[in-house]
Amino acid sequence: MESFPAPARPLVARMTAAAAADPARAVAFQGAPGANSHLAASEAFPGGLALPCFDFADAIDAVRDGRASVAMIPIENSLHGRVADIHFLLPESGLSIVGEHFLPIRYALMGRAGGAIRQAVSHPQALGQCRQWLRDRGIEPVPYPDTAGAAALVAERGEPGLAALAPPGAAALYGLDLLAGDIADADHNTTRFVMLARDETAPEGDGPWITTLVFEVRNVPAALYKAMGGFATNGVNMFKLESYQRGGSFAATEFYADVEGRPGDAGLGRALEELGFHAKWVRILGTYARARERG
Repeated sequence: MESFPAPARPLVARMTAAAAADPARAVAFQGAPGANSHLAASEAFPGGLALPCFDFADAIDAVRDGRASVAMIPIENSLHGRVADIHFLLPESGLSIVGEHFLPIRYALMGRAGGAIRQAVSHPQALGQCRQWLRDRGIEPVPYPDTAGAAALVAERGEPGLAALAPPGAAALYGLDLLAGDIADADHNTTRFVMLARDETAPEGDGPWITTLVFEVRNVPAALYKAMGGFATNGVNMFKLESYQRGGSFAATEFYADVEGRPGDAGLGRALEELGFHAKWVRILGTYARARERG
């Protein structure tokens, strides 16, 4: 808790105590109260108890340790791409993806009224999503671990010329003035969150379903082409495929994928079986209901 700026600590303490009294309803999120992850947790679990955590690893640990039933974790943004470190944290978490949630993103600039703003503090994702807006106004971006925490930091410092880029509600939480609102470099600015839980829930009903997996191809020519062939021949739609590096090898041989269907479906089952022949390993991270149409 001491990692949060002082203005956020009383809120964090009250929310942590409420979650500790009823961990079955607790929803862990990364950031200070008022962050986008807090908004997403409240939307997806209106009867839940939001549990603030300083970083992603803390939110994941809260679920693993039984202090929360689920974690709400941002995975990608329509403007700024995937969230850093998530592709490494998810496979290593030991948790399952049990759902997804989409949150439209709009920021506000907040601080002390009365002077020219020279710097804006926020999470690197938020700064990236508002890069052009800040550049057009000559405001220097300053990275901080989370958006609402940046608002608390600005309130703590009280420095002229320093503002935070955060969800609008954070201004009232930390006693700041709203200096500008509805900030985004594109109207489609949306973040996709995944919900992580200890126990995978068996998908029931008609869906539609998404299965998320990670795998590593063998170091042979056309390995990825062969690995993907089973999805094409079995008519399995692939929504997302991303490569990432691990261990400083500069060999992009590990992949993250979102595909349509459940492993028990005939088509996806055959595709995964074929993938197994061409991959060193395959790990299913979860199967869950699709929250909205792709494309």
